[in-house]
Amino acid sequence: MITKTQNVKSLKKTLLASAVALGVAGFAFGQSNVLSINPANAKPVSVEAPAAFSFGDVVEAVSPAVVSVRVEQTLLAANSNGRFSFDKRGQEFMEKFFGQGQRGERQFRNQPSPRKAQSQGSGFFVSEDGYVVTNNHVIEGGTKFTIVQSDGTELEAKLIGADQRTDLAVLKVETDQKFTYVDFGEKRPRTGDWVVAVGNPFGLGGTVTAGIVSAHGRDIGSSRYDDFIQIDAAVNKGNSGGPTFNLSGEVIGVNTAIFSPSGGNVGIAFAVPAKLADEIVSDLIQKGSVVRGWLGVQIQPLSVEISESLGLEEASGAIVTSPQQGSPAAIAGIDSGDVITAVDDQKVKDPKELARIIAGYDPESDINLKVWRDGVFKDIKVTLGTLEETKVATAQKPREGKQRNMKGLGLKLQETSQGVAVVDVQPDGKAAERGLRPGDVIVSVNGNNTDSVKSLRNGLKSARELGRQSALLEVVRGERTVFIPVPVLRG
Repeated sequence: MITKTQNVKSLKKTLLASAVALGVAGFAFGQSNVLSINPANAKPVSVEAPAAFSFGDVVEAVSPAVVSVRVEQTLLAANSNGRFSFDKRGQEFMEKFFGQGQRGERQFRNQPSPRKAQSQGSGFFVSEDGYVVTNNHVIEGGTKFTIVQSDGTELEAKLIGADQRTDLAVLKVETDQKFTYVDFGEKRPRTGDWVVAVGNPFGLGGTVTAGIVSAHGRDIGSSRYDDFIQIDAAVNKGNSGGPTFNLSGEVIGVNTAIFSPSGGNVGIAFAVPAKLADEIVSDLIQKGSVVRGWLGVQIQPLSVEISESLGLEEASGAIVTSPQQGSPAAIAGIDSGDVITAVDDQKVKDPKELARIIAGYDPESDINLKVWRDGVFKDIKVTLGTLEETKVATAQKPREGKQRNMKGLGLKLQETSQGVAVVDVQPDGKAAERGLRPGDVIVSVNGNNTDSVKSLRNGLKSARELGRQSALLEVVRGERTVFIPVPVLRG
């Protein structure tokens, strides 16, 4: 039987042996059997940090090229009577609704001078002679631009050009001084690669943060050309327009947006990829604007159900809902219901990618579209136009006609001269599940015109006989056309 005293003696021997084995001096056991340590010869832990994990060399090299961008704006101000002064458009509004003579200079006699406001962002030199890249939203509405270098030197700059669609802009410092500048990287960074962001967050110029590339191809809904790099480096307000670098000191992206419920950094930031930025910046420097190719189609994503209803094996491409009248697409013979799957040798994944590919061509470029139509692929040659803002024609209001029910889909339908109008949709029906709404006008099913409820039923029946689970409805909705797949049920 082992006694308590034997246990204590055994513990002392074990601890003493361990201390000798570890080369630790100063262990002693007192009368109270409490272990005490003499730290006289103890040394603190010291680990030599590997040089490879320092961003110091990169930061030292690129910092002189990164600048703060200060923008002065002129804002309309309230007058001494508490009313607001108007610009030309506001004065025209006053005349239109309150009669002649109600112009600003007569209505508002004691107007103060317009109020000046300042905002700040970031930017970086991309040439020795003073071209600076920043964001369009940084300089938008600006009347005066000042570049503040890392050493505090202030230089006036002028706006060369801006592109709202990609949120990029170029300024130019007019001086004989030669500047340290950086270049866009040619190689796309891998997800997980280290990156360094340098900028002017909250007006704190020359701030450096680091992180990794979190993802590629992010679409944040800012424009049809969204293709952002996501990074987790701390990017905040004021970093907009600043660069993100790889460890070679090359710009891999231009910081543009953050995701933040609070307004501060939460580790999700978005940058315009270097390849796209390089192309846009070159156009802005050479031409002062970006001129893009124009195809002239309304398009929507190709879902698995739409693909199946069309007999396509892969849900990849963009389905044409409507070619714009007189557009290059319409002239070339592109029709509603066509699925564009490739442009020249570039495969089209979705509508966003089609828009980016077309925008990469110059106007008057000849391209070849690979199109799925009536169960076969076709090649269609198109000469692109110049992208401009266009208006979409409004669909005519259908005339009244007979109403019939289609119980299988949960629809009440009305025959019109334009097609079959949806009068009512059963909330828990199959049509409601797929997104049909009252007011929609069904103009075709699987590419065949629909002028009656009977022709709609026949189209659903034909799809069922072909062994398809869905039929594709072409629907006019207000000012646009959409395609909606519905199950091929009886009723």
